[in-house]
Amino acid sequence: MIHHPEAYLMRNVSSRRPHYFLTGVLLTLLAASSGALAQASSTPYRIVGYANGWNPVQTKDVGKIDTLIFAFAQLKNGNVVLDDNGAKHLHDLLALKSINPKLKVDISVGGWTVGGFSEAASTAAGREQFADSAAQLIAAQHADGLDVDWEYPGHHESGIHSSPQDKTNFTLLLKAIRTSLDRASAANGRAGANHYTLSVAIADGPYVSDIDIAAINPSLDWFNLMTYDFVNSMTPTTGHHTGLHASALIAGDGRTTDRAVQQFLAAGVPPRKLLIGAALYGREFADVTPDHDGLYQRYGHYEGGHNWPELKQDYIDKQGYVRHWDAVAQAPWLWNAQTRRFITYDDPQSIAAKMAYIKAQHLGGIMYWEQTADPSDELLDDMWRGLR
Repeated sequence: MIHHPEAYLMRNVSSRRPHYFLTGVLLTLLAASSGALAQASSTPYRIVGYANGWNPVQTKDVGKIDTLIFAFAQLKNGNVVLDDNGAKHLHDLLALKSINPKLKVDISVGGWTVGGFSEAASTAAGREQFADSAAQLIAAQHADGLDVDWEYPGHHESGIHSSPQDKTNFTLLLKAIRTSLDRASAANGRAGANHYTLSVAIADGPYVSDIDIAAINPSLDWFNLMTYDFVNSMTPTTGHHTGLHASALIAGDGRTTDRAVQQFLAAGVPPRKLLIGAALYGREFADVTPDHDGLYQRYGHYEGGHNWPELKQDYIDKQGYVRHWDAVAQAPWLWNAQTRRFITYDDPQSIAAKMAYIKAQHLGGIMYWEQTADPSDELLDDMWRGLR
């Protein structure tokens, strides 16, 4: 996933919205949520959602989620910490456990433009400090695990410091975190299946060139593959930003969800540890070359992002935006021939294709960015139904 300033804004759009507190609301919505909980059945697949916070109207669907990952904790002076605002949002997620006791709530540290990882990982003392502070935070907040979102080891596209030693040090950092989390699990009676988990938010293609995938695999419970943002303001053409397979128009080794999965499988990661990504938002490009209805064409400028409700209300087959379906890539797009604008996104049909792919490849499940971007939980419901 190529994160960059506009991607960071998309991934943190909910932080600009009014904060919704669960106090006084959970009991009201408990009855509504009980339906989803009653329908929930055991499944080998996991549904994981990143969340900046929580919108109470979504509580009715909390039984459809296996793990919520709060984004983000900060890395300050080598320590993993939460500020007061982050703690409030995290506590809103943790409160959902009273409705769905099986829900896991993890904490993610990092994100686009967040540095300090390379420096912290560069020494044994720094890695121990990072790992111990993370484990202490997880235990103190009564969370269930840590997610590491370093974007990216050995890369500096986001403006953060990187080093040729990042490849080795990332492996050592995750080993140190695993050790600290296991120690904390034992101290808090969380051995076995209830241990504190460790995951990573990780890209693919050239963005894992400085990650030894095989070496980090033993430290991790699962991989959150960021199989979205394949095209964005930093790429030369439009295209499917979260496409499942390679379009007939894609150039060379252009990134796709399937290619990401095959890359990690080839590195020896068990299929069940791979969660592919879905996007609850789309990306729009302007001044696009009109060939092939704008698909994989040069563009004048990147226009911005649109969350799923906005796409439905204002864009899909509206105002001149015509929906198209790429049967090879298993992905939709919108093309406005009058304004020469192009939008790439996930929708129920592409979500269904991803769910079928998860089953066919025996993967671990699906993850998505970001919970509050789809207040009606329409796409979450499509994921939930598709995996059952």
